[in-house]
Amino acid sequence: ADGSRNLSLDSIPMGLPMSDPTAWATAMNNLGMAPMGMTGQPLLPDFDPALGMMTGIPPINPMMPGLGIVPPPIPPDMPAVKEIIHCKSCTLFPPNPHLPPPATRERPPGCKTVFVGGLPENGTEQIIMEVFEQCGEVIAIRKSKKNFCHIRFAEEFMVDKALYLSGYRIRLGSSTDKKDTGRLHVDFAQARDDLYEWECKQRMLAREERHRRRLEEERFRPPSPPPVVHYSDHECSIVAEKLKDDKKFSEAVQTLLTWIERGEVNRRTANNFYSMIQSANSHIRRLVNEKATHEKEMEEAKEKFKIALSGILVQFEQIVAVYHSASKQKAWDHFTKAQRKNISVWCKQAEEIRNIHNDELMGIRREEEMEMSDEEIEDPAEMKETEESALVSQVEALKEENDSLRWQLDAYRNEVELLKQEQGKASRDEDTTKEQQLKLLQQALQGMQQHLLKVQDEYKKREAELEKVREDKLKIETLLENLKEQESSTSRICACSQEKECPAEKTLSNSPVKSEREALLVGIISTFLHVHPFGASIEYICSYLQRLDSKICTTEVEVLMTRLQHTFKQELSGVGASLEKRWKFCGFDELKMT
Repeated sequence: ADGSRNLSLDSIPMGLPMSDPTAWATAMNNLGMAPMGMTGQPLLPDFDPALGMMTGIPPINPMMPGLGIVPPPIPPDMPAVKEIIHCKSCTLFPPNPHLPPPATRERPPGCKTVFVGGLPENGTEQIIMEVFEQCGEVIAIRKSKKNFCHIRFAEEFMVDKALYLSGYRIRLGSSTDKKDTGRLHVDFAQARDDLYEWECKQRMLAREERHRRRLEEERFRPPSPPPVVHYSDHECSIVAEKLKDDKKFSEAVQTLLTWIERGEVNRRTANNFYSMIQSANSHIRRLVNEKATHEKEMEEAKEKFKIALSGILVQFEQIVAVYHSASKQKAWDHFTKAQRKNISVWCKQAEEIRNIHNDELMGIRREEEMEMSDEEIEDPAEMKETEESALVSQVEALKEENDSLRWQLDAYRNEVELLKQEQGKASRDEDTTKEQQLKLLQQALQGMQQHLLKVQDEYKKREAELEKVREDKLKIETLLENLKEQESSTSRICACSQEKECPAEKTLSNSPVKSEREALLVGIISTFLHVHPFGASIEYICSYLQRLDSKICTTEVEVLMTRLQHTFKQELSGVGASLEKRWKFCGFDELKMT
């Protein structure tokens, strides 16, 4: 490391701009090297290379084992000073501290891979490993041919160390060639392996969280009640005995309730359940007696408290009387000032405590008077009802039946009134409903009339179209007959002329119509084009002919029409993209010319 440092600083002139010589000197001092300028001259002549950042500490070398090239985290309010980093086969020069920090993309979750761009063209994987292995354990390096690579680390925090190198200028050895230099750009990279490991980790944490919550829920969940035994005659006798015992009554009642809810009551077990319910009912009397005894004990305790409180108040009155007698003129003059002060304070305290206890006793007496007045207001019949709970339950049941019957009568009355109202409304609404029905019928009739008129118009239009088609058919038939007659006459003339004149045979052999089929086609095409005075395209003509004979093709028809130039002529119609070739019938024009 020392040799590479001397080589890079002493023997090789560097043409890098140095904006602040003091910052450069600080960085060199922190690294434990003698501060030198860009030309190799020492910046501080009195510098002692044995001293580092602090006295008593050896000079710091970033390549020392166990010391990473990335310094510890710097507080955000303190500007970070990047320094020169020396490696075995390359040197890293820090960026200009006045420039803004290099831009980075958003960090992907669980990112362990970084993108490193701006590598030298002659850079190898060994050099990349040498630079970035000091950030942490490198798992894989994927180098591209285009001066960039992807580096995957073992842990996520190592990526932050690698990002520290973004903006550094790298130089291989002592060469100043372009292929041996470059500016590093380190950024987060999105890798499927990182995302998969992060998702696995998140799922593991979620499972641990669910397990922890389940344990907490189970810890705070109240204990489940003990299981209730199934019904049997033996268990029934045990529960019946427990119902008679005051200590085991609550457990037995819970068992009885569970059996009834399970549906254990049937004809065979009805008597047993009735006896258990009866014993539960007899427990009510025991509870009432127990409540009466507790009330009696409470009344006795109140009386004892009242007697004790009245005795305490008498004693307080005596003590206060002593204080008052001591504060009179005869005895007061013989006490000192301190004694007089203590007696007056004691007197005030005793009077306050006496007044508090007196108010408490008065409150108890008021409560007793209120209870006595309530007992006087109550009727003797109500006292009997409280004593005889069975009669009270019967009376309440009769009241409930009476109320239910009264509510049923009210419901029947309301229904009768509603029926009467509905009948009156129906008689009133009959007239309105009839008027509405008449209006709807009138609207329906008007709609039907309009529909009929539309249908009649369509029928007339179609009749006119049919008449036109019939007229066209008649014209075509007459033209066909004329053509047949012409063909027969021409065939006779040809037969006669074949015997007399040889040149006539030549002329016939040279005629454009070579067969009877072609003659028929000429006649049909001429009649079709005669009906279409503005002409028609070859596709339109062929579609018409293919209805008569499906074997007809467009090339055959077009060749036939081009041969008969005096009968058919081709014209171009339209402008630009709408340009179209149309065939017209010109046989009558040729006749007029002749």
